[in-house]
Amino acid sequence: MNAAVPVINRMFRLQWEEAQEAWVLLYPEGMVQLNASAAEILTRVDGQKTIEEIQRELLTKYPEAEGLEQDVNDFFAHAQTLNWIRYV
Repeated sequence: MNAAVPVINRMFRLQWEEAQEAWVLLYPEGMVQLNASAAEILTRVDGQKTIEEIQRELLTKYPEAEGLEQDVNDFFAHAQTLNWIRYV
């Protein structure tokens, strides 16, 4: 899974929402306000980086974070069940 390249599903648009002071995923029926961890991950999803590359970026930014790789893997598995992402 770590070699997979995630992309945000075309049904969603990731954007900073000033009114909520948070990153959100917009979709035709509404909006999902992302927590800080989800935003840190999804803002790195560009259709080019693998999950492993995203994990390395996050480990560089948060070297003290124990279990970060597994947390990122768990997030992507959950995001896929919600159809937020797909893989190319």
